[in-house]
Amino acid sequence: MKVLYLTKYSRNGASSRLRSYQYFPLLEKEGIAVTVKPFFDKDYLNSLYAKKKISKFKLATYYFERFFVLFSINKYDKVVIEKEIFPYFFSWFEKLLSLLNIKYIVDYDDAIFHNYGLSPNKLIQFFLKNKIENVMKYSDCVLAGNDYLFRKAKNSGARRIITFPTVIDAIKYETIPEKNPNDKVIIGWIGSPSTFKYVKKLSTVFKALKEEVPFELHIIGANEVLDFEGSITYLKWSESTEVAMIANMDIGIMPLENTPWELGKCAYKLIQYMGCGLPVVASSIGMNNEVVEDGVNGFLVENEHEWIEKLKILIKDSQLRKQFGSQGREKVEKAYSLQNSLNKLIPLLRDGNRK
Repeated sequence: MKVLYLTKYSRNGASSRLRSYQYFPLLEKEGIAVTVKPFFDKDYLNSLYAKKKISKFKLATYYFERFFVLFSINKYDKVVIEKEIFPYFFSWFEKLLSLLNIKYIVDYDDAIFHNYGLSPNKLIQFFLKNKIENVMKYSDCVLAGNDYLFRKAKNSGARRIITFPTVIDAIKYETIPEKNPNDKVIIGWIGSPSTFKYVKKLSTVFKALKEEVPFELHIIGANEVLDFEGSITYLKWSESTEVAMIANMDIGIMPLENTPWELGKCAYKLIQYMGCGLPVVASSIGMNNEVVEDGVNGFLVENEHEWIEKLKILIKDSQLRKQFGSQGREKVEKAYSLQNSLNKLIPLLRDGNRK
């Protein structure tokens, strides 16, 4: 059978890589031929992270290319759409697919409906506030990355919803190697320049913690200067080295703000840390509460005092770090591995084969 994936980004976009691209080799082995047509190319994200202006002509090109892809949809047995066909445009084309009995699957790992419903632009809010609800309703199936997105799909009238978390290939992840007990403990974070804002808000936590216990801070994927005079290392992200860089840490952190957008996040950082056998400390927000079992594989925190207290406990107790890390790795293997998610995806793609 043949499947068309309409992803948002090329492989260098984390959400597309993890929700779609990492499955393609495994699907091909199962006899499912995959064609992928991203909306944005790799240059788009490179420009976005470098804060370079993207020309209107280039943006228009993305829309035209996606439009012409739609004429080939009938060649495929299944269509998987990441989030929406056209960003910041009406749900007309999703509705047309539904009317033509093209039963598409739509995939969400973020609460992008808030981009429209809570937009500061009143025109966007007025015309597009119900767009994603309609995309969900017209679909044959919604893949929801967490419970918050699942509830949104249900309230939107989606006919079928499957919980489909963002996962890791557990085989590629290795547990943390044994370290010299005299080595300084490394607190680490991995992410993109756009999400580094959460770490910046922990500057006072790091300053206070430094006064009580020694530690190093490793930042993967962002290079904006943090207001912290302690030992800090900025590491350039790459797909080939991210696992080794995470495994070199001792504690993984995932701070978040408490806003509607964060409720839709899929806690992927935590799953990566736990896949490497790291204990975690995370804001008690959204899916973090599903992934972290407080006091079992990590700590959930709600304020600066708790951040300092829990990080200090883990820095001082290597055995507790090892215990939490082992529990985290076990949970990832059971609930957040690529192999488990593949077992959900293959029957879904083959179900109701149009040919």
